[in-house]
Amino acid sequence: MRRSSEKGNLMKLINAGSLNYDTTYYVEHIVRPGETIAADRTETACGGKGLNQSIAAASAGAAVYHAGIVGEDGADLIQAAKERGVNTAWIRTLSGRASGRAVILLDRSGQNSIIVYAGTNHAFDREYRREILTQAQPGDLLLLQNEINDVPELAAEAKEKGMQIVWNPSPFVAESVEQMMPLTDFLFINEVEGGQLTGETEPLKILDRLKNMEHDMEVVLTLGEAGAYYQDKETRIFQKSYPVKTEDTTAAGDTFTGYYLAEKMSGKRPEDCLKIACAAAALAVTRKGAAPSIPVRKEVVEFFAFP
Repeated sequence: MRRSSEKGNLMKLINAGSLNYDTTYYVEHIVRPGETIAADRTETACGGKGLNQSIAAASAGAAVYHAGIVGEDGADLIQAAKERGVNTAWIRTLSGRASGRAVILLDRSGQNSIIVYAGTNHAFDREYRREILTQAQPGDLLLLQNEINDVPELAAEAKEKGMQIVWNPSPFVAESVEQMMPLTDFLFINEVEGGQLTGETEPLKILDRLKNMEHDMEVVLTLGEAGAYYQDKETRIFQKSYPVKTEDTTAAGDTFTGYYLAEKMSGKRPEDCLKIACAAAALAVTRKGAAPSIPVRKEVVEFFAFP
């Protein structure tokens, strides 16, 4: 992977992604249909898959430009990104609309269940898509998740500019698969999304099915506490996870994605990217919250030094 653009600038990661206020309810167990339970406490923090992934990549050392839309209530979301070194110049504030929201149920084992309300995350339009891509250079990365609208349109326009498309199809939207798969250079999925894409449930079968789809892409399949796989047309690599005491898994996958991409942008091999990403995700699950749980690079380096 190249390290600079044709004009000599450092490669950019442009993340067109969501910014949400996450309200977490700490509960004994995840609520079942028809059940009413009491929460031990509740907390609100900054999050959203887009914001989390931008913060993770910037914390790992990548040059990250976040493109997203907040409401008039979104100042704290922008500040959270700025504090971690994310370039927020392209974030828009839309009057008369509320920023995105997520309601998270977190049980005592650290597992969660999440409901997302899009809010301004679904206010992308053609004009804004063009604005995002104005300063993009061939070879820059465009990171997309499904918590914003116009994902296939933005991917197609970026592809025409020679950008590399990174897609994390979460939450899963079946209607976008046919459009997105031929455009995607790097696919980041977990087991559930892998099953939704392929109809398979076993990790190796998911990877086999993706390999046989004849899309020329690199795939990273995350398996939570079981580890992660990397796959391209010739290679398949497994990385085990690092055992830690789990407090909150909310931002683990986003932390993994951001750190993996930052390492890839710095020229690291897939096996090295997997190691650092798994370590960063392990640290994230030892902490409460979404964006606040994401470690800085120094902490990840120290984690390796003192396993």
